[in-house]
Formats: sequence, structure tokens, C-alpha cells
Amino acid sequence: MQPLDFTTLTATCGEIRANWLPARAEQVFQRDRCTIAIALRTITKRDWLQISWHPQAAHICIADPPPRIPDTFTFSQQLVHQLGGLALTDIDFICPWERVIDLKFARRPGEEAVYHLYAEIMGKYSNVILTDAHNNIITAAHQVSSQQSSVRPIQTGQLYQTPPKLTNQIPSLHESLERWQERVSLIPGTIKKQLLKNYSGLSAALLDSMLFTANISPDEHTTNLTANDWQNLYKCWQYWLTTLENGNFQPGWTANGYNVMGWGIIQPTQNVQVLLNNYYRDQINQQLFAQLRHQLLQKLKNILAKLTIKADTFKNRLAQSDMADEYRQKADLLMANLSQWQPGMKEISLADFETGELIAIALQPDKNAVQNAQYLYKQHQKLKRARNAVEPLLLAVQTEINYLEQVEASISQLDNYHTPEDLQALEEIRNELIEEKYLQDVEYRRQTNNNPTTNFHRYRSPSGFEILIGRNNNQNDYLTFRVAGDYDLWFHAQEIPGSHVLLRLEPGKAAEEADLEYTANLAAYFSRARQSEQVPVVYTQPNRVYKPKGTKPGLVVYKQEKIIWGKPGTIDN
Repeated sequence: MQPLDFTTLTATCGEIRANWLPARAEQVFQRDRCTIAIALRTITKRDWLQISWHPQAAHICIADPPPRIPDTFTFSQQLVHQLGGLALTDIDFICPWERVIDLKFARRPGEEAVYHLYAEIMGKYSNVILTDAHNNIITAAHQVSSQQSSVRPIQTGQLYQTPPKLTNQIPSLHESLERWQERVSLIPGTIKKQLLKNYSGLSAALLDSMLFTANISPDEHTTNLTANDWQNLYKCWQYWLTTLENGNFQPGWTANGYNVMGWGIIQPTQNVQVLLNNYYRDQINQQLFAQLRHQLLQKLKNILAKLTIKADTFKNRLAQSDMADEYRQKADLLMANLSQWQPGMKEISLADFETGELIAIALQPDKNAVQNAQYLYKQHQKLKRARNAVEPLLLAVQTEINYLEQVEASISQLDNYHTPEDLQALEEIRNELIEEKYLQDVEYRRQTNNNPTTNFHRYRSPSGFEILIGRNNNQNDYLTFRVAGDYDLWFHAQEIPGSHVLLRLEPGKAAEEADLEYTANLAAYFSRARQSEQVPVVYTQPNRVYKPKGTKPGLVVYKQEKIIWGKPGTIDN
């Protein structure tokens, strides 16, 4: 993940200062453990200023509004108590070339600041600290005790201390080519490494783009650079410093991340705020997506393993109960042939009533024939009762397995993160499992609205009809019982966990064979049988799909269905 360097921080702060100041702080919301959002209202607009102290993705920018969920973090509550209704009057660096900015809050624009919110964008040491006008710490996102750091503790009531001073040389626009080249090449080494060692304010991503523009490899040794190479690199160096001074940044996407200098830009962006918001949102979401997906699949794997063992146990008991009739038959034979019994017998062979074949019957030598027969009758009754008791238990376990396999199939279909909707769909699955008591909500601090979203997968059939596909069980239920109309057709892989698929038809229009086949292919693709060549798919009208009372999300029954074969391999996703 590309860290926010001094250059990009300068660019984003410059835009915020020019377009969003002064502004009234109306609300503070903490998105997660490492991110707060402050609602800023100017004369013309209202936006959210996002500040993150994430160890890999610390940043500050104007971002998307936070989700409509309860904020349970104390840090944001402390901030809104102190800053609510005040004006954000300025945003500036505490000293040149430091990635620490001071957000000043006053009662009115033009007045002295009554609070300072320091955002320290320093990798794993990033932090957000609120102080009063005299720099006494009121609260901090991350408290640092004297045991953790004897150099710079950060605790409530203490005086705020700035981070240790930079030790490297400060870049200067007035430094000559000869002096600059001498400093960089004094100790031989690769050009990228030597620049990072000798100057402050640089980042690996900035140098990669700078060296790429100068047509120099980052691993090129300083002793191998020609005079022309040094000239080209110095021009890029001067352009960088000039841009920092005049603020004429050119943000955009590069092959490996982003850039605000215009170097190696593949696609320009509207402004730095859009660039940073999209980049860090997607990077953090991708991490959360991968982590949550792994956790959910691992949890389901463990639960399904236990349920499978339980189901096998019930099946073994049912297999044993199949011997109930055999016990009764042996008891009947023994009662019909009491005269053939002899004291002390351990086994007796008697002819079957129908076939005449000899059946061996094990006996207890300390009991007579009648007592042995009574024992066999008791075994018959015991196994018969066991069947009546075990069958509903097995059905319940099997239903639970079917449901969890359906959930597992939904997660498997969300194989990679592409858009925020992918993470949202995964979070809905997590919330569903919490509601069904398979997970504890304390395990997952990032909660979302429990109402299912409508960000279905959307396709178009060959005839142009809309096709909607649920991403998880809650969306499946919503699609089938809330969205589906009288003219639509409902599709699902036959007896295979998968998504509900809806082919939306307009009144008076019928689906062509190509529409049915294409929709069946989608239903097969968004099922657990995605890797199969052909998958049986059922389709029927939505009013013939039912949800029995007490059924878990996503599970339905249907009638008057037709079967069509879907080919998942034909879908290009």
C-alpha cells in the first residue's frame, strides 16, 4: 500500500484550505478504530473531512459520508463534545517538511484557536491528538505511556510535544546542481537509496515516478550515471520543489498507485481528494474483505465439520434401527420354536417362516427361551423408538447443513474485492450469521445496517431484459419476495446452493429461448456448481416460490417448476 508522503499531504491540505475553509464542524463520526470523519459546512456545501491514523493507510482528505450506523467509540464522542459547533479556521504544517498538520478550531473565523487537532501522518506511529489553546492534551486516538516511549509519551493532561526533528537535509529549490549531485553521490550507492538517505520529505513512490520520468532505473548506481542523467534528474527535482511551492499539482492514477506530480499518469482525477478517497478506501476495503472472507469461511468450515459428524452419528443410529424388524423376526421364530431350545444354548438356528432358510439367533445361556425372546422384543421396541427420535434430529441437522452450505456458496462467489458493494455484501453475510447465532457480534466491531442492500449483480439477457442476482441470503429473500413481480421468472440451481436469479419481464412480453438459456447459465455460474460443465436449473413464476415459517434466510420451496440445463462456463465475468 502506498503511504501518504509529504508531497501528497501538501497537495491535499492545499485543496482543503482553498475550498473548505473556514467551515463549521457539525458532527464527528468514527468509522472504525483508525478513522474519524468530521462534517464540515461551508457557505455553499457540506462535506466530510476524513482523518485516518491507520498504520499502513494514514491519510487526510474529503471523503464519502460515513455509514448510517451507531458510533460507539469514545474518541469521536470526546471530539464532538469539544469541537461541535466550532469553526475550522486553518490547516497547516507544524513545521516545514514534517508530516504533522495542525487543524485549528475557533469560535468564529478570524479569532484565536481554542482547540488544536494534530494529525500525525507517520506510518505505524500515526496518531490524532486534541489539545487546548495551550497545547495541553485533552484526548488522543492512541495513548502512549512513558513505559511505551520515554522519548515522547502521549497522555491526557500532558503538554503536547512535537515529534523529534528531522535529521536529513531539507530539500531546497536554491541548491545548485553541483552541490546537489555532490551530496547524493558522496557515498556511492543506488540512486534511489542515496536520495532517500540524504534528503527529508521523500518517499519511495515519489522517487520511483521521478526516476521513471528522468528515464533512470531506481537501482542504477550513482557512479554509472552520466552528466545527462544528472541533468534530467535535477530538472525533475527542481520541478518537484517548484510544484510544492506553487501548489500546481496534477493528481492521477499510475500503473502501481497514484501520483500528484503528473509523472507516469495513466488516468487523471478531478482533484487530490477524489484520488486519496478512492485509493485508501479501496485499499482498506480490500484488506478488510480478505480478512473477513477468510474468517467467515474458516468459521463455516469448523461449524460444518461438527455438524457433519453429528449427522453421521444420527445416520449410524438410524442404520442400527433398521435392525428393529430383524430383532422382532428372531423373537417370533424363537417363540414359535420353544421346544427346540435347550438349557445353556448360546445360539440356535431356526427356519425362516417364508423362505425356510436357517437364521442364526444369538442367545444368552443364563436365560430360557422365553426370556431370550422377551429380550429381542425389547431391542426391537428400543430401536423403533430410536428411529422416531433420531429422524427429526437428523432432519434438523441436515437443514442446518444445507443452510450453511448456501452461505458458504455465497461467500465463495465473492472471491475477490472489486467495488465497495463486494465488502458490503460480505458484511451482510456476517450480520446474517450473527443474527442466526453462529457468530458473536463482539468478534466483529465493524457493523453495518441490518437491512439488506439492493446492490444485486445485474445483467441483460439477449433480448434486453434485466436479470437480477442476489449476493447473499438476505438479498436472495429480498429479491424473491419483495422485488419479483407477477410477470418475472425465478431461477435457481436445482438442489444446489446458489443465488436466487430473477429474469424481469415486461407485461405482455415473453422470454425467448435464448433469454432462458442465458439466465440459466447465470444461475449455474452463481452456484456451488460453478466449475461443472452443465448444471440443472429450475425456473418458475415467483408466486410459486414459498418460504415455510421458521425457515432460515435464503432457503425456499417451489412448485410447478421447469428444468433447463445451465452452462456456467459460458459466462464471462
